Amino acid sequence: MRPHPDGAGDPLLPWDHGVVPQPTPDGPCRDPCYRAGMEASILDPSSAAPATLRARWLGRIAYAEAHALQKRLVDERAAGTIDDQLLLLEHPAVLTLGRLSDPSHILATEAELATRGIQVERVERGGEVTYHGPGQLVAYPIVRLHERGLLLRPFVRALEQALVETCAAHGVSAARRDGHPGCWCDPDGAAPRKIGALGLRIERGVSYHGIALNVTADLRDFQLIDPCGMPGVTSTSIAVERGEPGTSPSTASVERAAWIFAAAFAAAIDAPLVRET
Repeated sequence: MRPHPDGAGDPLLPWDHGVVPQPTPDGPCRDPCYRAGMEASILDPSSAAPATLRARWLGRIAYAEAHALQKRLVDERAAGTIDDQLLLLEHPAVLTLGRLSDPSHILATEAELATRGIQVERVERGGEVTYHGPGQLVAYPIVRLHERGLLLRPFVRALEQALVETCAAHGVSAARRDGHPGCWCDPDGAAPRKIGALGLRIERGVSYHGIALNVTADLRDFQLIDPCGMPGVTSTSIAVERGEPGTSPSTASVERAAWIFAAAFAAAIDAPLVRET
């Protein structure tokens, strides 16, 4: 297991690549890596009763505000005072850096970022730099894994499956790419294109951070970075894959995709979905 940078022992999952440790209900993670062909097993099928997943649409919300909300909900979920949550939203343009990430993967200068009003946030997740912005669906699952009988790797698979199904509902073919958590178009072809990113952190058995899916995002913004520390990676969106490259970023398009994703994710973890306002 890769040690946690502050010694707490909780797992970090990068937004695009690296190890994916596997948690135990009451202790640190032991499984050293994320492998292709893993089985979607659970801890104890007989003990995991379906429990409610409460989803809400937050609209466009600043990254710092959403991060503070996640932290509060993680505390409440760990204490058992709330049900599992799924936050659905989009962010204004922002770059986020993992705890140990290399800032050299930000290709824009500080002056250029300031001119464009793009902030840089360093957070506690694993992985390298990631872009969030208008036209991109962000979903943050606050889920207490062991109460659902879930191991971490099947939980990652559930998020990936929901990304794939959301793309399919828009007429876009996408899939997993071995060794690269997230969602890709033509993943095994000569020119794989990244349409969805995934990155988690687990604290006290509760997940946070989550996924990002490019719906109508302006892909030119990805030129500011090496996405997830991968120089040369091609980013794409649902709009581009549908042959509509001129589509402007739209919060309405993100909200439509959000509820498709929520339903697919809830089904993947066998959770009754409750839509909250």
